[in-house]
Amino acid sequence: MRIVGDDRAELASALRDGLRRELLVISGGLGPTHDDRTVELFAAAAGRPLCLDSGLEARIEGISRAFAARSGRPYLDFAPGVRKQATIPEGAIVVGLEGTAPALMLELDSCLAVVLPGPPRELQALWPAVTGLEPFRRLLERAAPRARRVLRFYGVGESAVARALEAAGGEREGVEATICARDFEIHVDLLVDAGAERAADELSAAFCAPIAEYLFARDERSIEEIVLVRFGMRGLTLATAESCTGGLVAARLTAVPGASAVFRGGIVAYANDVKEAELAVSVATLERHGAVSPETAQAMARGARRRLGADAAVSVTGIAGPGGGSEERPVGLVNLCASGPEGELASELRLPGDRETIRRRATVAALHLLGRLVSEP
Repeated sequence: MRIVGDDRAELASALRDGLRRELLVISGGLGPTHDDRTVELFAAAAGRPLCLDSGLEARIEGISRAFAARSGRPYLDFAPGVRKQATIPEGAIVVGLEGTAPALMLELDSCLAVVLPGPPRELQALWPAVTGLEPFRRLLERAAPRARRVLRFYGVGESAVARALEAAGGEREGVEATICARDFEIHVDLLVDAGAERAADELSAAFCAPIAEYLFARDERSIEEIVLVRFGMRGLTLATAESCTGGLVAARLTAVPGASAVFRGGIVAYANDVKEAELAVSVATLERHGAVSPETAQAMARGARRRLGADAAVSVTGIAGPGGGSEERPVGLVNLCASGPEGELASELRLPGDRETIRRRATVAALHLLGRLVSEP
C-alpha cells in the first residue's frame, strides 16, 4: 500500500477503528520500501512497540540472498529492506512467509488482528495457515454462522441486476446482497443470518423473476463445469475451433477434472491457410466473407466436428486488437458458432476492452453459447 500525505492519517484512523472489532484483517503494504507503512501504523494503533524478529530476518535474508545472486546484485542492496520486513509488533505471531512479506497475527484484549501480504497469490497461499491457528478457530466458534446463497447470471448487465434487486425491495433484515460483474457474468451472493431464511426465499424469488432467463446457476459451478455435465448427461462429445482466443476455451474446459469423458480436443486455427487445411473452411468463404464473419465461424464449428469426430463444437473468430480493425470490422468484433446434432446457435459480439479482456470475454461467451446449445435437462 502506498500512503502519501493525508492517506497515512486515514489509514491510522481506519486501523484504530478496526481494532475495536473482534476481527481485523489487513492486506498490503508489507514491502521493503519506505512507503510500505502498514506494519508501522498497525503497531502504533495497537500500542505495541516494533521489534526485530531474528528468526524471521534469517528466513527473509535467505530468500533475498538467493534473488540477489540470480540477478547479479549485491546483497547490501537488499539488507535494509530485509530488516524492515522482519521488524514486527511485539507479541505478533509469524504465521508464514510467501515471498518476503510475512503474514502476522496479533491477539489483543478484544480483537484478533491479521496482517497479510497484498498480492493475491501470496495472500491466498497464507490464508489457510491463518484460519488453522487456535486464536482464529476460537473466534469462529463464537461467530453466528451465516448461510450463503449463490445466483449466477449471464447476458444481463450489472445495472439491470441491481435494478431487479431494488425492485424486489432490496436487502431484508438478516439478508445481505452483493453484486459482482466478472467478464459479463454477474455473480450475486446472498448472506443469510440464522432465522432469516424465509426473508431470503422471498427476496430470491422476487429478485430472480424478471431476469430468470439470464440465470444459469444457483451454485458455485463455473459455466465450463455446467457445460461438461450437460453434455455428459446426454452422452455427447465436444470439440473447439478457435482463432482469436488461441485455445482459451479448450483450456477452461480441460481445467475441469473428468473433462476427457466429454471433450475430444481443439484446433487453434489462427492463419487462414490453417482454417482451410484443418477445418475445411473454403477459400471462397474466406474471400467472400472474411476470417471474422458468421459464415467462417459456422464453417469452423462444422469443420471441428468432422475433423475431431465430435457430436458438437464451438468456434470463435474475432479481432482482439489492438490493431487489425477497420470501420466495417472494428477491434472487439467476435463471431461465434455452436454446432450440434440438433441445430446451431450463432452470436456476433462487439466487445469492449483491451486485447486480454476481449479474448477472455470471447471465451466466456463461447462457453455460454455451448450452455444454450445443450440446455439443462
